[in-house]
Amino acid sequence: MMKVAIATLALSLSFCSGFTSSQLGQRRPTFCGMKIDGRTVEGELKPANNFILVKKVGALDQTEGGILLTGKAKVEKSEGTVVSVGPGKTHPETGAVFDMPVSPGEGVVFGKYDGTELDIDGVKHTLIRDDDVLVKYTGDTLTLDSCDVVRDAVLVYVETKETSTEGGILIAKSSKSDKKPSTGKVVKVGPGRFATNGDKMEMEVKEGDYVKFRDFAGNEVEIDGEEYSVVRMMDILARF
Repeated sequence: MMKVAIATLALSLSFCSGFTSSQLGQRRPTFCGMKIDGRTVEGELKPANNFILVKKVGALDQTEGGILLTGKAKVEKSEGTVVSVGPGKTHPETGAVFDMPVSPGEGVVFGKYDGTELDIDGVKHTLIRDDDVLVKYTGDTLTLDSCDVVRDAVLVYVETKETSTEGGILIAKSSKSDKKPSTGKVVKVGPGRFATNGDKMEMEVKEGDYVKFRDFAGNEVEIDGEEYSVVRMMDILARF
């Protein structure tokens, strides 16, 4: 029996004959005769609600210093390419449908513990919610120029400089305090979160602002070798 998480969370399968028509009148291939977690199914695999099907990138098998990693030592990246998206979440009271913030073909970075993994024809995929997306990007590589944040997310550059004692001993940021940095410069701003009627609410910060946000509220993302935090608008305490 297929896992309940796959059957009920975000997939629908319909019988197909090789191709299906999109709303634009184009024909796209379907996943006929594919294997999901070892079980052969026929039909088109479509995420439901606000779920996103992501093909995960391969695990890192080498460190930046060139050390080869094998077996369990390999680092799984919470990153991948969007394969397909659901129609969007419907507000339970107003019936407003919230558009999906990503499209097939875009790259996404999501939380380490987010998503429900599944195997499709021997390739690792995962199903995530739209709110799990930290940043999206175009092209093959995540860069500051190619990425954007979604919904009411804000990308903040947080400085994590080392300091030294009077005797010249370097102290790493993590050694000084258990708290993560919670002040930084806004470099990207999302389009805004939807109100209950489906309208987008304006963001209260803009690129170039400096902000203070709640401790531990940010999700860390490394872009171009620099550390950034993705923070939701509701977690920003002040701007200056």
